[in-house]
Amino acid sequence: MERISLKAWPDVAAQLVAVAAGREAADLVIRGGKVVNVHTREVLDGWQVAIAAGRFAYVGPDAGHCIGPDTQVIEAEGQYLIPGLCDAHMHIESGMLTPAEFARAVIPHGTTSMFVDPHEIANVLGLEGVRLMHDEALLQPINIFTQMPSCAPSAPGLETTGHEITPEDVAEAMTWPGIIGLGEMMNFPGVIHGDEKMLAEIAATQRAGKTVGGHYASPDLGPDFHAYAAGGPADDHEGTCEADAIARVRQGMKSMMRLGSAWYDVESQITAVTEKGLDPRGFILCTDDCHSGTLVHDGHMNRVVRHAIACGCDPLVALQMATINTACHFGLERELGQIAPGRRADVILTDDLTALPINRVIARGVTVAEAGRVSVDCPHIDWPESARSTVRMGADKVAADFEIRAPEGQERVRVRVIGVVENQAPTRALEAELTAVNSVIEGDEAQDICQIALVERHRATGRVVNGFVSGFGYRGRMAMASTVAHDSHHMIVIGTSREDMALAANRLHEVGGGVTVWQDGRELALVELPIAGLISDDHAESVAAKAQAMVEAMQACGCTLNNAYMQHSLLALVVIPELRISDKGLVDVTRFEVVDLFVEGE
Repeated sequence: MERISLKAWPDVAAQLVAVAAGREAADLVIRGGKVVNVHTREVLDGWQVAIAAGRFAYVGPDAGHCIGPDTQVIEAEGQYLIPGLCDAHMHIESGMLTPAEFARAVIPHGTTSMFVDPHEIANVLGLEGVRLMHDEALLQPINIFTQMPSCAPSAPGLETTGHEITPEDVAEAMTWPGIIGLGEMMNFPGVIHGDEKMLAEIAATQRAGKTVGGHYASPDLGPDFHAYAAGGPADDHEGTCEADAIARVRQGMKSMMRLGSAWYDVESQITAVTEKGLDPRGFILCTDDCHSGTLVHDGHMNRVVRHAIACGCDPLVALQMATINTACHFGLERELGQIAPGRRADVILTDDLTALPINRVIARGVTVAEAGRVSVDCPHIDWPESARSTVRMGADKVAADFEIRAPEGQERVRVRVIGVVENQAPTRALEAELTAVNSVIEGDEAQDICQIALVERHRATGRVVNGFVSGFGYRGRMAMASTVAHDSHHMIVIGTSREDMALAANRLHEVGGGVTVWQDGRELALVELPIAGLISDDHAESVAAKAQAMVEAMQACGCTLNNAYMQHSLLALVVIPELRISDKGLVDVTRFEVVDLFVEGE
């Protein structure tokens, strides 16, 4: 398969000028179609495109003068030519795939540019993990730009990560060729209160002339929000309602509206454009987190654009939000995001701007996919052993490790419960009365309450933090364990049977990380994730098949939530309200403090 390289615009400018003038022949000409100009928001029927050296040389009514004897000509009769789609904020690790396999999965869906924040692997492997992801990203036939993770840990003092990211790490990464900016600044309380470390990371990014990513996961739009905006984050993807979107763009930030596997935040925010009439230049579409099943079966950024259109957005505006708006935001408007001279020749052929079928994908002037099939190589790096031996939880667990003992003499106890909210990242801080049997507190199927445990897996301390969670609908005797637990990525075990919880934890210790579902002492599903306990180096289709078996196993245990695995994986995310679990205990994320499991214990 063909490997695609690309020279910088200044290095090929003379060639592009010569082709546009007709003095030299183009490598490729596309004619007979309709060019979608996202800069002017118009469809130019009959316009033609000439490509040379992987870049657009001529875009106009007639490219006949660019055609030579060796020029490839694509007849695009009846089809629209749209720019390759850009994902403005995402985490490759959420797909359980390496950058190469993620690229291979999304190329047929028309994604040709991604802005990725590898902060999941940073929490496990530190700067080494970021470099590995960065290096493999640069090998791909599409554009994968890396944002240097900013917050590992995401909330200092409230969780323990495998490694920490420092301002010195950030400054070093800013010199790497594929680093586009700073990843989402999740420690928004730190920014608000002037934390020196957080502000130093922002300063290092700004001095490098690069973009600072935002993450303001609070509904409070008062002085704290304004203080966060003053700190420098240029965008934010944590909005969940129209007021959030409006507040961000009014502060000069880009409102990134996400549709991932489990996050459905476009419909509730896009009304800022479709109904309130705000300038769409301030709005960008992204995915944030997509698991492999979504990528293989449903799509990627094409899915997001279709969804935005279904929510009432004009198709051309939706395309702007997934192309030129993203390119401009990262300072790449002269490189990406539109079909115009000098830009990288990333273009999609489709015959419907609403349904958006992806007929052909061209990246850097080369056809990379046609009719859903990838036609180029997506090279891999050799992942070292240091990236594969990361599940260190000490001795195997037993059922007693998951016992929650009631205060002496109490048979009915009031406890805090993490409440899952379907299709959203925030949780609810609930309370419930539970019964103790022989001094051990039991979950309550009638109240949809089961146990949750965090098993420390970076330093083999043997620590287990136990609590309760509601919303999954599990029934009978079961357990589910995962070493994907944003952001510290300890092991999260949820179950109704302590024996099954121990079996599930031990299974992941044995295979070096992943996700497993157990029922009545028997394993129903396993997704092996040997790299950092987060990703597989297998093909996307294989990982997707195992992930689908995992979903079906969860359903067999009674779970009816949409993309419940994503909810499972976020239960340790101590920067999104309201209640989470960490290796330090239960965390009240509205107050950013560890709280007691027992309500009367405060």
